[in-house]
Amino acid sequence: MANVVPVDAWSTGEWYPGYKPEFFDMPWIVDPAGPFRPGDENAFWFLDFHWSRGLTPLGATLWSGDGYCWGTQHAAESLPLPPGRGVSARFAGTHLYGSALPETDPAQIEARAGRIATNLPHFLQNYRSIWEGGRDELENTWSQFRAVDFTQVSGDDLPNLLVKARRYHKRSMEIHFGVMYPMLANFLGFYGACADMGINPNEIGKFLQGENTKIMETDRLLYALAMKARAAGLEPVFEAHQGSQLRAALGRHGGAASTWLTEFDDFLQVYGWRAEATCDVGVPAWIEDNTIPLDLVKTFLQRGDAHDFEAAARNAWTEREEAIENARAGLTREEQAVFDAGLASNQEANFPWWQDDHNYYIDLKVMLPLRWGCQELASRVKADRSDDLLYLFWPELIDVATGEKPYDAGLRGLVDARREYFDEWHGRRGEMPKVLGTIPENVEDPILIEIFGLNPHSIRAVQDPEAAVQTVMSGVPAAKGTARGIARVLQSSDELHRLEPGAILVCESTSPNWTPAFGKIAGCACDGGGMLSHAAIVGREYGVPTVTAIGVATLSIADGDEIEVDGSSGTVTVLRRAAEVAASAPVAERTEEVTA
Repeated sequence: MANVVPVDAWSTGEWYPGYKPEFFDMPWIVDPAGPFRPGDENAFWFLDFHWSRGLTPLGATLWSGDGYCWGTQHAAESLPLPPGRGVSARFAGTHLYGSALPETDPAQIEARAGRIATNLPHFLQNYRSIWEGGRDELENTWSQFRAVDFTQVSGDDLPNLLVKARRYHKRSMEIHFGVMYPMLANFLGFYGACADMGINPNEIGKFLQGENTKIMETDRLLYALAMKARAAGLEPVFEAHQGSQLRAALGRHGGAASTWLTEFDDFLQVYGWRAEATCDVGVPAWIEDNTIPLDLVKTFLQRGDAHDFEAAARNAWTEREEAIENARAGLTREEQAVFDAGLASNQEANFPWWQDDHNYYIDLKVMLPLRWGCQELASRVKADRSDDLLYLFWPELIDVATGEKPYDAGLRGLVDARREYFDEWHGRRGEMPKVLGTIPENVEDPILIEIFGLNPHSIRAVQDPEAAVQTVMSGVPAAKGTARGIARVLQSSDELHRLEPGAILVCESTSPNWTPAFGKIAGCACDGGGMLSHAAIVGREYGVPTVTAIGVATLSIADGDEIEVDGSSGTVTVLRRAAEVAASAPVAERTEEVTA
């Protein structure tokens, strides 16, 4: 009998204060988004790690509608994917759950397999022009928005600008998933062929590592800025202030600090157009709020030895070549021909590389023009806060922008109530079930397995009533090596400043906004994520022992525990609990912690 985790608590029809079902009337292909509804317990739903803060009403409207329910379904139907029709989305409070939409009709599966057999080779032969064309299209649109002074846009034109900003996001999702799905299908075909030939599945991800990405480039330059701050004697300024205070403190310091700030601002003009969340209009970019990049510089300075990015890149490349050579050595000549052809195809259309690189062009910045438009509208209607209009659903926002509905006391009160609702649910993230609905014995959707890490082991783990007291956990051995250190259990990348050098990062999973952490941590343990997840890819590139798809890392491990991560065997062990670690700390250190 199937195990069912009820959705009744969230399928009552109640959601954000003032929510109406018509607020989610938007195009969809297979299944529309919305809060949970009766009958949803018949599907399998997973808590999506990308939005651990939760989503505001506007963010929920846009990502679930334009991203999951248009982007994925459009791409899965266009390619098509034989067994799957994309992803749908539901909300429990502010937290998003996804569900793969299966194709169960055998005749349709056969017909779709025939279509992908024709369409996939065409994509692979033209991969570079397809991706670069889509990327350049988005960059051109981005440049157009950057050229707009939102404060000078006329009242009549502002609603049109908001619509254009949403179209930019929606088009980015079509390009995103239109490239992602065929690349992933190609990789999984190669993966399956390797497994059939007896190649260790844990080695296959290594065959494509060692490639530079725009996200890694950002890391290196930010780290270089930290080293320049050290050379300029600015470490005491960084040590004495938190990220929110650092800009002003450096400005007051003058001299070398002013020179450093000029270089920092030059860096932000190129790399600062990124928010600390995937396609979330509710989160500011680095260039809007310098707190996070300055905090990252501060924590880089706390590391005594410099992280050698070049050595890490060389090691990743060497490991890649050795893994390929070892794999080929165990194959027959005929198998080598199959392996070589699949490897060449995947090196040309390199999914792990693209999975990280595309975020610079899409995920981390495509919501920013809409955010700017909402902030300008908030200023014009004299909202209490610049982000108040992010607590409106899309139809409400357009009504305010066009003057159809005044931003009066009623809407202001609704915004306040929704902000309180958001804050309440943000605090409940740690208690949200990892999975809901009908739990399958096996997961077949490749995205759920390889990116979200939803395999039979991780699914069983999250249902274990003893999970909270486990001291030995297992998952996917994503990046080899062993590391021991103090666990820092983080809910979102907003907390990256809490990671001291040598700490072990424990989280639901990571996305590109977490990448700077890998230049200072000793190891990483994630609830989710497969071999193609961000944590796995960056862990291998940076030489950081990483275990993903544990299922219960954030439940079984407490902040301050001493743990060991074995990225070769895929195990994580709690060596000492936080209380024991604290009790054994030197008296001076304990006193400092109490004072802090």
